[in-house]
Amino acid sequence: MTEPLVGIIMGSSSDWETMRHAAETLDQLGVAHETKIVSAHRTPRRLYEYAASAKQRGLKLVIAGAGGAAHLPGMTASMTSLPVLGVPIESQALKGMDSLLSIVQMPAGVPVGTLAIGKAGAINAALLAAAMLANGDAALSARLEAWREKQTGSVADSPE
Repeated sequence: MTEPLVGIIMGSSSDWETMRHAAETLDQLGVAHETKIVSAHRTPRRLYEYAASAKQRGLKLVIAGAGGAAHLPGMTASMTSLPVLGVPIESQALKGMDSLLSIVQMPAGVPVGTLAIGKAGAINAALLAAAMLANGDAALSARLEAWREKQTGSVADSPE
């Protein structure tokens, strides 16, 4: 198995229902990744250790999914110079708007690339991660182009 290039982290095991879509998309593109539960509030030491070691372990970027207060993406970005892509998890109370606003409202100097709420955000985070990695990887670039062509080909010409 190739060493992971992308870290996929989430605040709890219930977030996997959304974040598995990022993992599945990276699998389809042949991008090595790891998945971990890292809670900003319940496992802050684990978060610190994960973010502090990510770059030296060979990760190139992190996709962080979180719901509710959704501090995981921002706290991760504050502890690593790697790009962090944030995926807001849909919550019951506010349908993910709380998560979206928490992730997108980062102070200047601590960027988090924020994606859509839920499944679409997780898939797009994986595609964006692959596109970033493809800048230096011709084989991945070709796989990403093929994925997009397959997606285009799956759209019907008419509603019948």
